[in-house]
Amino acid sequence: MLKTRVITAVILTIGFLMVLFLASKMVWTFFTLAATLVGVWEWAKLIKLNKHQVYFYVASALVMGLLWIFTINTPFALYHDVIIFSLLSLSALFWIVFSPVWLITRKRVNQKLPMAFLGLVLLLATWQALNGLHSISPWLLLGVLAIVWLADIAAYFAGKRFGRHKLAPEISPGKTWEGVAGAMLAATIYGLALCYHMHYSRWLIVGLWLIVVLSVMGDLFESLLKRQAGVKDSSHLLPGHGGVLDRIDGLIPTLPLVLFYIYYPLLSSLQLHVR
Repeated sequence: MLKTRVITAVILTIGFLMVLFLASKMVWTFFTLAATLVGVWEWAKLIKLNKHQVYFYVASALVMGLLWIFTINTPFALYHDVIIFSLLSLSALFWIVFSPVWLITRKRVNQKLPMAFLGLVLLLATWQALNGLHSISPWLLLGVLAIVWLADIAAYFAGKRFGRHKLAPEISPGKTWEGVAGAMLAATIYGLALCYHMHYSRWLIVGLWLIVVLSVMGDLFESLLKRQAGVKDSSHLLPGHGGVLDRIDGLIPTLPLVLFYIYYPLLSSLQLHVR
């Protein structure tokens, strides 16, 4: 199992880095849209939409994505920043306010419409964050991805070696507080290395700790959805890893919030221009 997991991870990483640094902006946008649509399809399965509802749900996300792409160079592009701001704001509100309560209460929401709406907001916000951070700098995006991946790997091995105290046994029995400690330690070492070589403020490390916390929340939230849906993985597309949501669960809260933090002063002023 570990061998399959490693082989899949290596192939995915190489392919992703090639697209990240070598593809044009348009290719990157379509590449990330395709990955997002797979995530939308998996979300639809988790919330138990029927066959026709799944098709309509994914098609709706596709239409919204294409409308976004093909209106970039039109007068409607004026509203793009407002849409980004709205998506990032809703995503931030969910992860900071509602998600902790949801994880504590482990409430099951049986209404499919609000769950479908939530999935579109969170996944489209992640898509916009992938594009927005990539536009600023592919290295910036890679830096954020690296801390989430590094924390995930450290948590996995620390939990395997030292795990004794369960983090959330009712949601994900395999996750431990020792795994979280390992993730925090990895984030600290990563942050110290960046501060030393790039001359960043040590406050960066606090920001990395927050990213780790958010990534854990994303992981737990997806685990809760899977547990309530009665499945182990969001799909079986990636050998040893499950589905796309299983690979990006830690990125769904972190990427939009990082972009929100970077762009908030700019985006919050755009409403005045729209008026």
